[in-house]
Amino acid sequence: MRSSLASRFAFVLLVLASLVVVGVVIYSQRLTSELLARERRAVDLYAKSYEYITSERSATGDLSFMFTEIVQTVDFPVILSDSSNNVIYTRNLDDSVLTQDEKQVFYRKTLAAMDSTNKPIPIKWNGTVLNYVHYGESRLVAELRWLPYVELALATVFILVAYVGFSYLKRNEQSNIWVGMSKETAHQLGTPLSSLMGWIERLREHSPGNPDLEETVAEIDRDVERLNKVTARFSKIGSTPSLKEENLNEVINGVITYIAKRVPKSRNVDLRIESQQEIHATINRELFEWVIENLMKNALDAMEGPTGRISFALQKQGRRTIIDVTDTGKGIDPKFQKEVFRPGFSTKKRGWGLGLSLARRIIEDYHKGKLFVKQSSPGKGTTFRIRLKG
Repeated sequence: MRSSLASRFAFVLLVLASLVVVGVVIYSQRLTSELLARERRAVDLYAKSYEYITSERSATGDLSFMFTEIVQTVDFPVILSDSSNNVIYTRNLDDSVLTQDEKQVFYRKTLAAMDSTNKPIPIKWNGTVLNYVHYGESRLVAELRWLPYVELALATVFILVAYVGFSYLKRNEQSNIWVGMSKETAHQLGTPLSSLMGWIERLREHSPGNPDLEETVAEIDRDVERLNKVTARFSKIGSTPSLKEENLNEVINGVITYIAKRVPKSRNVDLRIESQQEIHATINRELFEWVIENLMKNALDAMEGPTGRISFALQKQGRRTIIDVTDTGKGIDPKFQKEVFRPGFSTKKRGWGLGLSLARRIIEDYHKGKLFVKQSSPGKGTTFRIRLKG
């Protein structure tokens, strides 16, 4: 499936690249053709000018050639002014709907804009400036000026599309790895669990009358039950889990009870829910318990001394449910706070660094919520925030 998706994406990129190249080539060819036509007109005008100079009309002062052959062929804005920049003649200016007063203001602004772009050309007679020719840019020049930016924009869009696409493929590949690893883990756990349940039944046959053995068997049975839950959790990865409204106080308290019995007796850790009000939210209980377990285990690992506290603060903010998990551990260095959810990242000597990454995946992908570090300071503990929609 992944190779098929990658092949389709590569094909789409190839088509987009081809369209961009074809579009640029066609546009460049059009500009080239217009430039060639303009050069042809310039040469033709040069020939006609030479013909006019050598004709009798130039000797008689007939200026009709200048207006009919030269000025009329100009396709860019032109203003002819006297030596004081008073407008005498205009060409290719959109001033037909302006009043006389509006025209004067328009001409002054246009002259200033033209002269800032192109230096006006003086018309002299015996060393005296009689007139100035002011001119702006033609449509063709404007298009040529914008062409590099258009090409840069197209290249940027293409690069962004490629980046987003390959990022999506990478995330899809990581997701497939998660799913495959989870399914295989669930499968591998199935056989030894079945055997353990059989051994527990054998132990039960010999436990009556022995209180210590009965308690041990009961605890082993709870751990096997927990392993069954873990197996069920792994099997849910990659499939759409069923969500239903649950009492979060009850769910979290169940995890606290389980973890509390497995904290070494040499450590005194206060595990508590600080909120008195019952908070309900739509969750998948098994997967959500997994998130709470991972956060608690992460918090316990972060505690360096024999004492500590892990607290849960639950509240409603409009339609959102907020769970703040606060510990008194060693905290997270600011430079690592964005990295703690990355698969494989760990500051511990043991572990694969998958717990927080898996927790975020469960909250964001399956519950459409958010899991992030709300605040953390070295030596002052950490608060993780879970934000659910309902």
